[in-house]
Amino acid sequence: MSETVNAGGDEVPKNVTIYINNLNEKIKIEKLKKSLVAVFSQFGKILEVLAFKTLKHKGQAWVVFENVSSASDAIRQLQGFPFYDKPMRIQYAKTKSDVIAKADGTFVPRERRKRHDDKGKKRKDQHDANLAGMGINPAYAGAYGATPALSQIPYPGGAKSMVPEAPAPPNNILFIQNLPNETTPMMLQMLFLQYPGFKEVRMVETKPGIAFVEYGDEMQSTVAMQALQSFKITPQNPMLITYAKK
Repeated sequence: MSETVNAGGDEVPKNVTIYINNLNEKIKIEKLKKSLVAVFSQFGKILEVLAFKTLKHKGQAWVVFENVSSASDAIRQLQGFPFYDKPMRIQYAKTKSDVIAKADGTFVPRERRKRHDDKGKKRKDQHDANLAGMGINPAYAGAYGATPALSQIPYPGGAKSMVPEAPAPPNNILFIQNLPNETTPMMLQMLFLQYPGFKEVRMVETKPGIAFVEYGDEMQSTVAMQALQSFKITPQNPMLITYAKK
């Protein structure tokens, strides 16, 4: 069948764009979009994620996949998934995103945004530049938890090597490598929180691309490792997960 019934009872054709509501309105837009990418990219290539600050669109987002099967899998498997402490409600979108409309030739330009939107972006860019000038990565600023001192984190192979010389024995802490630079602790938390025993995520701000995830015991960490091994936050970055060397 080419039609599906959405939550409101309307028949909407299956398409590459999914509409998500009941999202936590306290989460900032940029963090929300990155977290949605982290959760939904397991189903296929994502072309676009849309979320807006306006009151009318709070608690809502749209994820555009490359193909319909990815959208269908996402709806089926993540319906009701607890995302920032609220169950997601997912359905096919009723309207095309701009990226799809441009691809099929039906795109009509919208009205130009107000000037204060541009000013807001300039203020954000300046804020990020100020953070960068102080040696703080804007992508990590204000993220979940505080980064512990490097000396307090079990780092495989010591400070000179990112890869342990020999595999560490099974334990409750996982070492994650090959993460894209834009990865935040909250994005990883959303992924690993799905598995029992999750405790915390730790990242080293001066060493992007790696993280540590702690579970209650080694059995729980092993389940998470097996489930998320090679998971791609972006198409170019399959995660490499090993046990941390203590």
